[in-house]
Amino acid sequence: MNNKTVYLSFSTDMLHGGHIKIIKKAAELGRLVVGVVSDEAVASFKHYPIIPFEDRKCLFESITDVDRVIEQKTLSYKGVIESLKPDIIVHGDDWRQGFQKPLRDEVVDLLSHYGGKLVEFPYSSDEKYKDIEKRLQSQLAIPDQRRGRLRKLLSIKPIVRIIEAHSGLTGLLAEKTVVYDEGKASQFDGMWLSSLCDSTAKGKPDIEVVDFSARVQTVNEIMEVTTKPIILDGDTGGLTEHFVYTVRTLERVGVSAVIIEDKTGLKRNSLFGTEVAQTQDSIESFCEKIRMGKAAQKTKDFMIIARIESLILNQGQEDALSRAIAYISAGADAIMIHSKEKEPTEIFNFIEAFRSKDKKTPIVLVPTTYNKVTEEEFAKRGANMVIYANQLTRSAFPAMKTVAESILKNHRAMEADKMCMSIKEILSLIPEK
Repeated sequence: MNNKTVYLSFSTDMLHGGHIKIIKKAAELGRLVVGVVSDEAVASFKHYPIIPFEDRKCLFESITDVDRVIEQKTLSYKGVIESLKPDIIVHGDDWRQGFQKPLRDEVVDLLSHYGGKLVEFPYSSDEKYKDIEKRLQSQLAIPDQRRGRLRKLLSIKPIVRIIEAHSGLTGLLAEKTVVYDEGKASQFDGMWLSSLCDSTAKGKPDIEVVDFSARVQTVNEIMEVTTKPIILDGDTGGLTEHFVYTVRTLERVGVSAVIIEDKTGLKRNSLFGTEVAQTQDSIESFCEKIRMGKAAQKTKDFMIIARIESLILNQGQEDALSRAIAYISAGADAIMIHSKEKEPTEIFNFIEAFRSKDKKTPIVLVPTTYNKVTEEEFAKRGANMVIYANQLTRSAFPAMKTVAESILKNHRAMEADKMCMSIKEILSLIPEK
């Protein structure tokens, strides 16, 4: 037995009695190697790890029954099996069904090539362990925990995926929606509080008519029921003197970033382009706003992201690039380059030109019009974040209009029912405590 290599993988943030029991059982089968799943892989299928990889690794290294601890870079065991060739892999029996089943099938197939064995123990469903996990996850909502998570995600993920939210309920949709496919999970990494969608939800035009205190109220409504990072659409940022206080307020409540655009005057939606009068701020003035905002920060966690409107206003690539370099020099933590074209050519050209000068500063994209491009393609070209800026709002209103028309047409609600989510499903999204 002592000559056999046993492998057991963990993605947990904490160790409880159930984990210790399975570790002891696994160690009885041979020399136990524990795999600690990387931060990136954990973040891809559940919440961002509260305890970073190195600290989680140390937890397992301190256990007597563990012979060695290694990093498991993906949810798939393939890389570990090919390099370690364990005689036995130990796992709970919970992955026989559900989204992890393809991972299990892959493990069984790979082990069969050299006579390896899969040993499964009953999964512990003790309520006290679930309660511990729930209480631990609640820590993710604390402002000091939430605020810095966007920076961490940008440092470990090839592309960060953000979706618009404008209420507590849409925040819960952004938080809890997960798609499982072939042993992989896809979910949103955070939420974008769009001024357009916030204004629209209140029945008001997108011209900065909703004041900052009302915007913060929306932030609070979403924060109260979610844990993921929040990015606020700060429009132009307003007067520089006012922007300083905006930064301090957002940072204090736990917002991760604010995006401000380099335009002046009455705010008009960028997708109008040159169809309406829009004035771009001078480089000097916008840089000063960035510098003042950065100087007002109390922590290193908060991000100020500079949104460049040069392509929207037909000012060309050179203007966009010179502004990007200037804004970074002024302290901007990331650059958002905007376009209203249906083809991504000018966006790709900007990324290529920018990356030839700056390899590290994150690039943020909002692919509302050039929506044929996949996240993987954006990441391959050098982008770091995509924001789906208004899709929840745009999908909700046609659906509600259709239901309203159906009720008017049929003088009853029966025909509309098939277009509606059940109240039970809606209530299941809402936490009871």
